[in-house]
Amino acid sequence: MEFDRRWLDPDKAGAELAARAAEIAADPELLAECFGGELEFGTAGLRGILDAGTARMNRLTVGKATQGLARVLLEDHDCPGVAIAYDSRHFSREFAEEAAGILAANGVHVWIYPELMPTPALSYAVRELGCQSGIMITASHNPPEYNGYKVYWSDGAQLPPQHAAAIAAQMEALDVFDDVRTMDYEQARAQGLITLLGRETDDKFLSHVLDQINDRQAVAQVTDAFRMVYTPFHGTGYQQIPYVLEQLGIRYLHCVPEQMVIDGTFPTVKSPNPETPESFALAQKLAKEVDAQLILGSDPDADRVAIQVKDRKGDYVQISGNQTGVLLLDYLIGAKRRAGTLPENPVALK
Repeated sequence: MEFDRRWLDPDKAGAELAARAAEIAADPELLAECFGGELEFGTAGLRGILDAGTARMNRLTVGKATQGLARVLLEDHDCPGVAIAYDSRHFSREFAEEAAGILAANGVHVWIYPELMPTPALSYAVRELGCQSGIMITASHNPPEYNGYKVYWSDGAQLPPQHAAAIAAQMEALDVFDDVRTMDYEQARAQGLITLLGRETDDKFLSHVLDQINDRQAVAQVTDAFRMVYTPFHGTGYQQIPYVLEQLGIRYLHCVPEQMVIDGTFPTVKSPNPETPESFALAQKLAKEVDAQLILGSDPDADRVAIQVKDRKGDYVQISGNQTGVLLLDYLIGAKRRAGTLPENPVALK
């Protein structure tokens, strides 16, 4: 493995990355881990441990991916724009602003949320604004030493395989120091190349979410006795999810106070993964105190949830994704029957 010594140059890599690269270069084992390959770009974008190196998540690897994306977006036509959002992880905001500056330098207009936002809000913004693509800076439910770079296409869904392959091919041809076009974030904003998304975008997103409610009466029938606990695990769901639950009619909603604090170290859990039952220790403690029937947890970018319910013994048990899907399907069938909107020959597709 030939080490690219430009990583040691503060003028090229930046002072912090250059200093860290020097430390890594002095440790052969760590050098092989951080510089022995490159992060693979796929349908889920990039994901890796935060550190200096070609095989790690840092400002330069984010820049290379963004330049590859820009080339694909501009290959055949003018790009109508890209929306960007980020979660609560370390360097998420910095990576989001770096990507915005690079897209602006390539002549691509950027709409960016000025504060952390859930992934579903990013998907909504892509469609609402008519963007060609979207970028979400997140490592989803991974441990705190990770971050990632998810790319979405014009339909608001994650990148299709053919576009992921095209971006990966462009990245292979790029030199991370010489071929990435950059522009200062604040300068790009001042020139109107980057637009901050205001509160109205979030309000419209939440309005569409609330339009999905099928049967308010079902909640109203139990609201006097139903108690629920919610935790965002220090992530982006901390505002929108409680708001939607309250609008739904959940009267007794108890949020885990320690985990409502935005913190990329996720100090109260080993890993902020709602599918890991032990992550709910604090939520279970609160649920027992308030005698809640249901616990809901969302991962840091709030596109993944898990639930626990109280059993006959008074313990809280995890409901799997498959079980949750069956329960949701049963509810939707009942709600549509009650509303008279169930088709004559209904079909459920998995």
